[in-house]
Formats: sequence, structure tokens, C-alpha cells
Amino acid sequence: MPAKKNNLLLDIIFSVVAPSVIFMKLSSPEQLGPLYALLIALAFPLGWGAYDLAKSKTVNFIAALGLVSVLLTGGIGLFELDTKWLAVKEALVPAVFGLIVFASGFGKSPLVRKFLLETGVMNTDLINQRLAETGTTQEFNARIRQANFYLSLTFVFSSVMNFVLATWLVTAPTGSEAFNEQLGELTLLSYPMIAIPAWLMMIAILFYIWRTLTRLTGLSMEQLLEGD
Repeated sequence: MPAKKNNLLLDIIFSVVAPSVIFMKLSSPEQLGPLYALLIALAFPLGWGAYDLAKSKTVNFIAALGLVSVLLTGGIGLFELDTKWLAVKEALVPAVFGLIVFASGFGKSPLVRKFLLETGVMNTDLINQRLAETGTTQEFNARIRQANFYLSLTFVFSSVMNFVLATWLVTAPTGSEAFNEQLGELTLLSYPMIAIPAWLMMIAILFYIWRTLTRLTGLSMEQLLEGD
């Protein structure tokens, strides 16, 4: 049985909305001040990510790297490092994802295959049986590797856009009220400008794999799903 998925609305509230509001509205000396606003704002995604890891009772690499990203942002702000390190950090996290996805394409089981066929959602036994019957197993494996390469490109896109957006938006000295406000703008804008296009690209890749499966196996969408 697949694991229960996170509530997308809660993800957005804790990881995007709450930190952005605190950064942009509560960083003045009359409110929380830059330091406490930074700590409280980052506590939301950090706490939410830690809760998710504890709830799943497994060490999820992607979630863990997300927590590391939040901690790095906090470190840059607390130690008042040059803002260029924020842009580097913003680009580095998706770049690491992309590198891992790309490297997996040279192994026996690319990450795209793991995400799609090894999560308990797809009727893997039936799919493998039909691929063997139609003699299209090798063709499907080639398509999977191609889709895996496309997935790695989505992370390259996110990495480049993160760097450009962070360099453009965050110019104030770290530790200042202006820095927090700009960090809030970055957090708020990165979702529609980076995350949504990246997700649309991933959906297109998923659709490509589904179309490939239905063509090669002759199975319908309903038959491809586990238990149908």
C-alpha cells in the first residue's frame, strides 16, 4: 500500500506562505526584528519537514536535503555571509537532485522507474508480463532512460532559475531587515516562477511514460493501476 501523500495546501502554507509573511511583514525593529524574524520564519519549513520525516518513519533523501537547504539559509542569515552564497545555495539543491537523477540513468533502475513502477501504485507484474509477451521490454527500458534524462533536465532548469531569481531579488546585506524582506519575496515568487513550471514539466514526462506503456502493452490506464 503506498504511503499517504502530504497535503499540498499544508506544504504551501508551512513552506511558502508563512515564512514569506514573517519575512516581509515582521522583520522591522518594531516587530520581531531581522534576527528573530529569520529564526521564526525558517522554523515553519524546518518543523514541517522534520514532522514529515518523523511521520513517515523513513529517511527520505529529498525531504532530508530540503531540511539541509533550510538550515543553510538560516546559517547564511545568522552568520551574515555574502548574499552570493544564498544564490549558490539556491542553485545547489536542485543541481544535486539533477545529478542524482542523471547518474541513476546509468544503473539498472533509473529513478523515474522507481517513482513510477516501484511505489505500489502500478500493476508491475502485469506490465512486465505484457512487455515480455509483446517483446518490447528493451524498448520500454530505453524510453524510461530517456524520460529519466528529461527529468534531470527539469532540475537543471530549477537550478538555473533559482540562481537567477536569488541574484536578482536578494541584494541587501544579510542580517538586515531589507534582506529578510527580499528573502520573503524570493520564497514567495520561487513557487509560481520555478516550482510550478518544473512540476508541469514532470507531469509531461509522466504523461509520456503512460502513453508509452499503453502503446507497448495494449493495456488501458485503469489496467495499469494496481488492483484494477
